[in-house]
Amino acid sequence: MKLKMAPNSLFAVLLRSPWWISVLLAVLLGAAAFALFPQPYRVAGALSGFPFAVIGVIALWRQLQQPSARRAGEILEAVGRMNWAQFSALLEDGFAGQGYRVERTQGAADFTLSRQGRTTLVVARRWKAARPGEESLQALYGAAQAAGASECLYVTLGELSSNAQALARRNGIKLMQGPALALLLKNSKLR
Repeated sequence: MKLKMAPNSLFAVLLRSPWWISVLLAVLLGAAAFALFPQPYRVAGALSGFPFAVIGVIALWRQLQQPSARRAGEILEAVGRMNWAQFSALLEDGFAGQGYRVERTQGAADFTLSRQGRTTLVVARRWKAARPGEESLQALYGAAQAAGASECLYVTLGELSSNAQALARRNGIKLMQGPALALLLKNSKLR
């Protein structure tokens, strides 16, 4: 059974926040507990901030892995100028770099990703569309259901319409947009 953190839990919010906020909370909670607890419990109280320190370290690690804002902008700008052959080759290399076995497919999906017994169908051919709609998301979801895929992923530089976003949430379709796409392609050699 795979455990999943609630997206709006305190720790999930802190993981998405700057790392120093978690560390500051750890220090403040530990100092307050040390000052307010009776003498025999001060050390235990001071350690109560430890989970926040761990979250701060994890958040720092994640934030160090992200490309800088300038580099992300360069990547997304270069991707916006590419043709399908160039972009699909970059995606294939990016997914392979994350440990996926990548197969190009025909039909509703562009790629089939496999790793650890899980299959993900990916649609990326309309990555330049300014405002993708529901049709391609519905086609991806239908193809994933037919193929028995574990997940589906839609790659785009544009913003999805509100109906398309609602459809993605309802059906568990993952979206790879600007920052996530820049992270996937951060080590790519852009042409």
